[in-house]
Amino acid sequence: MKVVILAGGFGTRISEESQFKPKPMVELGERPIIWHIMKLYSTYGYNEFIICAGYRQHVIKEYFADYFLHTSDVTYDFTNGKNEIIIHCTNSEPWRVTVVDTGLNTMTGGRVKRIKKYIGDEPFMLTYGDGVADVNIAELLNFHQSHEKIVTISAYNAGQRFGVLDIDKDGQINEFREKTKGDGNMINIGFMICQPSFIDFIENDDTILEKAPLETVAKLGQLMAYKHEGFWQCMDTVREKEALEKLWASGQAPWKVWVD
Repeated sequence: MKVVILAGGFGTRISEESQFKPKPMVELGERPIIWHIMKLYSTYGYNEFIICAGYRQHVIKEYFADYFLHTSDVTYDFTNGKNEIIIHCTNSEPWRVTVVDTGLNTMTGGRVKRIKKYIGDEPFMLTYGDGVADVNIAELLNFHQSHEKIVTISAYNAGQRFGVLDIDKDGQINEFREKTKGDGNMINIGFMICQPSFIDFIENDDTILEKAPLETVAKLGQLMAYKHEGFWQCMDTVREKEALEKLWASGQAPWKVWVD
């Protein structure tokens, strides 16, 4: 099963970093966040990736073009008029990566429609390129196969930012307390699995994945939620990036489910 990663947006909310690179290429611990996402899937045996690129798509292509070189020891031999590169101690991943330029201004749904020919007539995994999690991909797949619906999304209770007020109908506050993990609504964090027929619900480049396509399959009773209760964090802001960096530097990053 192929893994599709949406990596074409501008990343305006973290413009300090994305001014020069697409947001999925912003680094955590000297590795792009998209690498962390791919390592999660690879841990569960999914090593074929289709990356929906757009903004500064050349940065993603160049990263993977040089990946083998960057993860190996190299000797550059210029003696005796030679120009030879000798690779030592290779440490590459078992990945097959297809990077597709899906357009600069294409919406999320349109990007998925553009890579239809690379998916073929089979189910596929789909996620965003700007968030890390410890989602159990094996359990997610088992859940998707059990209900036989068109789409499964991973749902997560992200809580809320502020304190909680319990207000009755007369306006009286019965309780004022700090937020808890149980507060807030479930949100779509990506880590989706889709039947190939889902692409037929996407009209064109202007289609936002989270609007008409997912809303339509929901109305048809074909959208299911896999409830993820572990760790998830997007990287929309510099502050969120710094928090993730601290977790990685501590050696206790919850999304690092692989062994070095």
